[in-house]
Amino acid sequence: MTPGAIVGGGVGVGVLIGTRGFVMQALREDRAADPSEMLAMAERADLAGLDSVWVGDSLVSKPRFEPVAALAAIAARTSRVRIGTAVMLPVIRPVVPLAHSLATLDVISRGRLVVGAGVGGGFTPEQQQDYCAAGVSPDTRALRLTEMIQVMKRLWTEEHVTFHGQQLRVDDVTLYPRPVQKSVPILLGAHHRTGSAAQYRRAARYADGIIGITDSPEQWSEVIARVEECAGAEGRDPSQLDRVFYITVNINRDRAKAAAEADEFLMSYYGVRHWEGRWGPWGAPAEVAERMAAYGKAGARHVIVRFASWNQPAQLEAFINEVVPAFRSGVLVS
Repeated sequence: MTPGAIVGGGVGVGVLIGTRGFVMQALREDRAADPSEMLAMAERADLAGLDSVWVGDSLVSKPRFEPVAALAAIAARTSRVRIGTAVMLPVIRPVVPLAHSLATLDVISRGRLVVGAGVGGGFTPEQQQDYCAAGVSPDTRALRLTEMIQVMKRLWTEEHVTFHGQQLRVDDVTLYPRPVQKSVPILLGAHHRTGSAAQYRRAARYADGIIGITDSPEQWSEVIARVEECAGAEGRDPSQLDRVFYITVNINRDRAKAAAEADEFLMSYYGVRHWEGRWGPWGAPAEVAERMAAYGKAGARHVIVRFASWNQPAQLEAFINEVVPAFRSGVLVS
């Protein structure tokens, strides 16, 4: 990948569509889940000139639309935005079928796919359910992810792939179709708050870039420096690694209403509230644009925004009409 490869220069702007929110809302209202709002949001982002559309991932712990299927539908309804996962949990899937699905999705989207991937949490019984339901031990997830990235990249570019690792075994597999891109870009989660040096080394050695969440701009700058240091030690050009950051906001000029809505949403979503210290802001469009700019100045080449609100379409309109123009007209330069 090259600098700004997700969008080709400048600081890219993306939006995460809360596929979990749509499923949870349907459950709350005792009705079938409906993908129409998700698809309408993707189309609106595409037509409005945003650079990317993303979806999240979980299995049984957090009900949502499955990300590869959701992105295939989004790809069919859009023409120019990059599509991605923020973030996928590859380890809850078999490696060869996943590589096949992602390659097919890249073909369907005509080369627009980016895979943000992470080890995922295994700290609560709810989180552990995802791995147990998939027949994977939570304790093996970091090593399994490392091996999966190696295998998928080879399956997308090589004939007759054989790999014998500690977690995965693949014997003489040839996979088609190949992605439209030479290899689907993979961004690995890297976070200051975890304090794990292994995540930096993993990203520097195997990934096409990094994706962060919850860190402050100052912490994110430190993460970038650590990954780039590791990349240099691996003999890679650090400037070739993309850097994506993902924030959660609520847009409303009435700050009290924004905070109340965000807290109620996050309480339903995660069982906690008052996360604005790590996420946010909850407030006026200018505050959101300023926060996005802070991450750009810290080194992000692409900023993804998610809405802490049950009314995602309304938040998207405010974002497109009021936040994005302020962000793009600022002094921020990649």
